[in-house]
Amino acid sequence: MGRGKIEIKMIENRTNRQVTYSKRRNGIFKKAQELTVLCDAKVSLIMFSTGGKLHEYTSPNTTTKEIYDQYQKALGIDLWSSHYEKMLEDLKNLMDSNNRLGREIRHRLGQDLNGLNFVELHALEHKVSTSVDVIRARKLHVIKGQTDKYNKKIKNLKEIHRDLQLNLRAKYEESQYGLVVDNEAADYESAVAIANGASNLFAFQLQNLNLHDAGGFVSHDLRLA
Repeated sequence: MGRGKIEIKMIENRTNRQVTYSKRRNGIFKKAQELTVLCDAKVSLIMFSTGGKLHEYTSPNTTTKEIYDQYQKALGIDLWSSHYEKMLEDLKNLMDSNNRLGREIRHRLGQDLNGLNFVELHALEHKVSTSVDVIRARKLHVIKGQTDKYNKKIKNLKEIHRDLQLNLRAKYEESQYGLVVDNEAADYESAVAIANGASNLFAFQLQNLNLHDAGGFVSHDLRLA
């Protein structure tokens, strides 16, 4: 049985379409290579897939540019003239735009004003005034941001300073009192407590260490029995 005739139309399934493209592309490239070897022909193939991927084949005995040049010569046409003219037009437009911007910059710097009439000078004055307002507003915004930042830093430093002062004051107040064991003053109470069956006995003397009292120390006794 022979192969059935395939209807030539676009394959709807994307995967099948890609597989078919890959197989037939390789087949065409193989035929082009055979033509080059068997017939000493110059062959150039350029293909783009649906996704825009380029595939090309050029005979080893030539280059793509030589193929294009020979094609133009054979048909008597110039493929690049229209593109060259378009490039010249784009270049001219860019140069005109660059010159116009240069004049505007010089005008805003107060240069080359002799050729301007009253209307143009008035419009230039308005543009410069508007630019100054925008710049001034931006400057004030930057100053306000820096001021807020510095004020925040100062506030944090003040809080740190206040905390340090509180810690130092607390340590100073704690240093005014010392907690020591008074063995001599507690001998009698110790003996009584032991006689009464106490298992643990501590006698403490709380001293007021007044650093500013040159007359001595005032003692206050705390006793645990």
